[in-house]
Amino acid sequence: MPDPVVPQLESATRRLIRTVDAMADFQFAEPSLLPGWTRGHVVAHLTLNAEGLSGALEGVREGRSVPMYASQEARDGDIEKLSGLAPSQLLERFLASTTQIHHAVVELPDELYGGRIERTPGSERVFTAGRVGEMRLREVEIHHADLDLDYTFSDWPTSFTELLLDSRAKVHDEAPFTANAADLARSWAFGEGDGPTVTGPGSALAWWATGRDPGDLLSSDSGDLPTQEAW
Repeated sequence: MPDPVVPQLESATRRLIRTVDAMADFQFAEPSLLPGWTRGHVVAHLTLNAEGLSGALEGVREGRSVPMYASQEARDGDIEKLSGLAPSQLLERFLASTTQIHHAVVELPDELYGGRIERTPGSERVFTAGRVGEMRLREVEIHHADLDLDYTFSDWPTSFTELLLDSRAKVHDEAPFTANAADLARSWAFGEGDGPTVTGPGSALAWWATGRDPGDLLSSDSGDLPTQEAW
């Protein structure tokens, strides 16, 4: 059965490619929304993320254990090196990586979806091969907005907004609260137990839940918005 997020990933990747391909050389060196990272760093990270996930899926297909990254230090160093390339070189590698990850996700046999992948060797962060499509979709959509160009969280398709709120709610381990997306007529329980209800547009809630936004478009029935850890 084809991964249901593949059509979303394909559309999101096309939008990202259009944005990155249209960037002038000087824009690669300008700040992104991520502290300490230029737009070049974001593009480099997206490139290495695609290559790492593709390599891990290839390992799953071949019956080998291939971590996504050799180590956290290697991952950080590789982003720094790649971001320093000439924009044309970085763009070429970025475009190649989008093709690579597309084929890796689409061609993964159903029976291998349960294959386990380590983020780094010996890491507690382990995920299954069948989750890679969704993971890559989150990377593409969130970091597209991080480029701080024409594409923002308000441009996210509703399907992605809901997917992101679903995924953030599942892993929330801080003080509980309810996220109420007034425009989607849906709510998400973050954590267990009683807590305030935070209300606003779905896309603004999802962006805030990544820890990137103070929540100016949101309101809380307690008067205060819960702190969100950057992700």
